[in-house]
Amino acid sequence: MPGLPRDYFVVLPDSVAGHAVAGHLPAPDATVAHPSGRPWVLARPLFRKVSHLRRGDDALVLIGPDRVPDAVLSGLLEGARDRVALERRLTRLPGLYHVVARLSGETWIRGTASGLRRIYHAPHTEAGTIASDRPAVLAHLTGAPLDDGALALRMLDFLPHPLSRRVLWRGVHETGAGYGLALPAAAPGTATAPGPREYRWWEPPPAELSLAEGARGVGDAVAASVRAHVGGLDRISCELSGGMDSTSLTFAARATGPQALSLLTVAARDRYSEDETWARRAVEEAANRSTPEAPAPDHHVIPADRAPYFYADLAAIAAELNDEPLPVAPGRARAHLLLSAAHATGSRYHLTGYGGDELFLGLPHAYQDLFHGNPFTAWNHLSGLRHQLGWPLLPTVKALLDRSAFPRWIAGAVTAELQPLSRTPLLSWGVRQSLRPWFTDHANALITEEFRAAAEHAEPIHPWRGRHVDIDAVRMGARHFQAMEDIGMTVGLPVAAPFYDDRVLEATLAVRLEERISPWRYKPLLAEAMRGVVPDALLARTTKDHMSSDEHQGLREHAPEIAELWTGSRLAEHGLVDARHLLRLAAEPFSPVLVEHSISSTVAGETWLRTAENAWPTSQLTPTTSEA
Repeated sequence: MPGLPRDYFVVLPDSVAGHAVAGHLPAPDATVAHPSGRPWVLARPLFRKVSHLRRGDDALVLIGPDRVPDAVLSGLLEGARDRVALERRLTRLPGLYHVVARLSGETWIRGTASGLRRIYHAPHTEAGTIASDRPAVLAHLTGAPLDDGALALRMLDFLPHPLSRRVLWRGVHETGAGYGLALPAAAPGTATAPGPREYRWWEPPPAELSLAEGARGVGDAVAASVRAHVGGLDRISCELSGGMDSTSLTFAARATGPQALSLLTVAARDRYSEDETWARRAVEEAANRSTPEAPAPDHHVIPADRAPYFYADLAAIAAELNDEPLPVAPGRARAHLLLSAAHATGSRYHLTGYGGDELFLGLPHAYQDLFHGNPFTAWNHLSGLRHQLGWPLLPTVKALLDRSAFPRWIAGAVTAELQPLSRTPLLSWGVRQSLRPWFTDHANALITEEFRAAAEHAEPIHPWRGRHVDIDAVRMGARHFQAMEDIGMTVGLPVAAPFYDDRVLEATLAVRLEERISPWRYKPLLAEAMRGVVPDALLARTTKDHMSSDEHQGLREHAPEIAELWTGSRLAEHGLVDARHLLRLAAEPFSPVLVEHSISSTVAGETWLRTAENAWPTSQLTPTTSEA
């Protein structure tokens, strides 16, 4: 069914109307019932596993990469008299699960602090509040129309907190990462339950550990996350780009003892690229350490001339309905090729290094935090970074001393002016973005108003701007990874990014800032965390390849397909883009305008909108329920 979310669950109220809502969904693969017998949680998890246990009227449902044994569920639920007590016990598990619980008649739901797993809710005219991990499902069940303001926002390259929570359908709301959603039960003798409320369940840990102490925690968390995904599987695969992130996960996966480990590398067109060289070194090191229990991995190198450029096969994006338009969508064909090759090896699970950059590379904004407590160390580190990036002295000092509040920054975070990012000190609450020349006045007005309205009530993720930006970057990356997961569903192969595990995020943030990142050392925390697992020779890499040339070349190679998008453009029908301007740019792929302004998010918005308009099939089956 093209465009239908293949993987989702829905949480329904305990009422006749709630039961009726269930009939508007395809038959579920798993159903957990209310004590009344009516459906409570309906799930079509595809690759994920649904684990559930009931004790009297209380119940716990976990939806994640592996089935949780009943004994573990019982240990979590027994004696947990309230939500806080249960949350403390859940920290024993890898932070990869959606949690749905019922305690003392109240249902509460949450995703993950990293944003990898999210929760949405919407009011139904008859049933009251229903919740799901997929906003398109709620839009279908409630008849919610698209929201042009949220759609216009998605034509920017990225959305900072809290605008990233703006859902594409009116009346559908996202619960913030780190927050849960409580759904109180109706009072005795009443038919209507109180409205939902959000509660905060996660706080980042204090950054107080040394590099050595923190590295042990990160290493343990990465190993546990990898085991949760692929532990016990006989055939698995890893994307081995040659970078430190993918190399670390390759050796962590190897430690789980699969009978067959397939490593996949996409060769680069750039003759100066070092990724393939480092990937081959990693394979050689793994082969040298092979044993009967851990045989040498198979290495599959996809030749560069087989790798699609960006913007290839745009029509195929309709095979997946992401929760939102994602700027990584133009790279779908490349990701599909790699995952198809992994699936062809017989792999039962595929691991990627997504999230490693956001966690371990470190962003300059963090030095604002360090400057408050240790100005000399902060300036020493920042001076090294400034010389590497070419930041002028006076603007750097001015940015470091700036104390603008978060709402003020949000209000001015978009501008019609071109932003010279290459020499702009990045020490604020985020990065300012430019409106695109092909946006209409209507789109510009919508975007500007969205930022202005957000500024009126905006609160940062954390009072310290560096920590705020660090966490926001992880959550942004986790959103983008959803596109890879959905492609994997199309291919028939589950895909995971263990670095987005909450336990990995927490272990990383617990390390002192001046030791976690450094201008003179590449990803020091990850290198120390994986020492003893990854050979030292591979942890010595200090470079990272980029694929910007493939994107620019893709604009030329696939100009006809891009031009076809703007003929009958849905975004133009919504009054958000100037289709004639975009058609001219499609005919001039090396235009200076496209060098200065990325078009990838606009392309993603166009393709997503076409998929969303045709998302649901006409035939629907009424599910049955079973008590749990």
